[in-house]
Amino acid sequence: MPPIQDHPLRFKLANELHARPFPSLSAPCRAIYLAIKQPKDAASRDRSQDLVHLVALLDRYGAAHPQPGATHYSGQIGQHMLKWEQHTEFVTYTVFLSGLGEKPFDPSDFDVFPSDWLMDAPGVRVTSAMLRIASRVPDKDIDKHLSDWFVPESLAVSRVLDDDAVVAGDFRIDPSGHQRFAVFVRDSVGERRAGRIAQRLCEIETYKAMSMLGFTRVRDIGPRLAEMDGELMRLMELMANDDGQEEATLRALLQVSTELESLSARTSFRMGASGAYEAIVHQRIKVLREERYKGRQTFAEFMMRRYDPAMRTVKSAGVRLDSMVQRATRAADLLRTQVEVGRSAQNQQLLHSMNQRAELQLRLQETVEGLSVVAISYYAVSLAGYLMYPLAGAVGLSKGMMTALLVLPVVGLVWWMIRRIKHKVDAGGDQSGPDM
Repeated sequence: MPPIQDHPLRFKLANELHARPFPSLSAPCRAIYLAIKQPKDAASRDRSQDLVHLVALLDRYGAAHPQPGATHYSGQIGQHMLKWEQHTEFVTYTVFLSGLGEKPFDPSDFDVFPSDWLMDAPGVRVTSAMLRIASRVPDKDIDKHLSDWFVPESLAVSRVLDDDAVVAGDFRIDPSGHQRFAVFVRDSVGERRAGRIAQRLCEIETYKAMSMLGFTRVRDIGPRLAEMDGELMRLMELMANDDGQEEATLRALLQVSTELESLSARTSFRMGASGAYEAIVHQRIKVLREERYKGRQTFAEFMMRRYDPAMRTVKSAGVRLDSMVQRATRAADLLRTQVEVGRSAQNQQLLHSMNQRAELQLRLQETVEGLSVVAISYYAVSLAGYLMYPLAGAVGLSKGMMTALLVLPVVGLVWWMIRRIKHKVDAGGDQSGPDM
């Protein structure tokens, strides 16, 4: 094949599909499992701390370090095999121990993790579990073990993978603080198939616990959602009553809308993550290909009765929150339009009042102009009379007659001059208006 340039991410993306192989397990054996998550903002945490914590554990056993920036690791620690994985919000540690031990589900198995190392963990425990993987025994012996190890009322048992194994768990935290899972596999089951069963059980428990974080968040915000829903209904009733307090109602409505948007932004990631984790839980159960074991409830039935209602609560809360945000937005838009219409009506009334005042002012101005003509004409006639009185005697006219003859020409001249001055002033204003 002729040389061709590879995409920079080709090998990285191809290797990602094979980055987390299933463990190979030979029954009898047991496993301990630990998932750690930072309490807040786990998705944006400093992930280098996860590697530092892993390296601290490996150094206790003199084991080799992972590659810089690694997101998964498998290696020997002492006599045991460690599998470490880094996920979006959490990291997991799985240690596989050979044999079944002297005591079923012995909490001392967790001594693989030093206590001071656990105290220095960059986060808190999401879940921890102990798995007991034994060879398949007769059903009556399995029944005896199940009654000894688990709480009957919440026990889920299934035949899986075409009856190659029986898996059991009650999803309860035992006195030592761990979940318990039992796996009984046929001797003909391969090591990788046994490893897949154990891996699926750990993933079911982890993603169940992670998705339930959304349920706790919903319970926390539930009372406040109810309060805001009532406030939203009250404000919408005020809008319908049209009590003249539109602007105050709009401010209150915008405050509720802002709080709803903030609440939606704070919870959207957790609700979305819960939905994704829920899908993984059901997918992991589905690939086990469960069959009923002696009338006992299966893992799928356990989830349907105990787990699915919590997930439906999360989904309904998300739908309710989105609906409230949309209702608040629509109500605010309607009320804003109502306020704008009211302001437009007020502006029209104001313009009409201004027009009336302008007309009144114009009439007053015309009246003043008439009075000004009379006043100016009076003084002008007097001045003109003084000027023309010497001529009155020469032409044989009396002063009264001379004054009478001057009235009309003087008044006309004064009126003409005032009109001319007004015209010039108005023309000057029209010319300066566009330049301003």
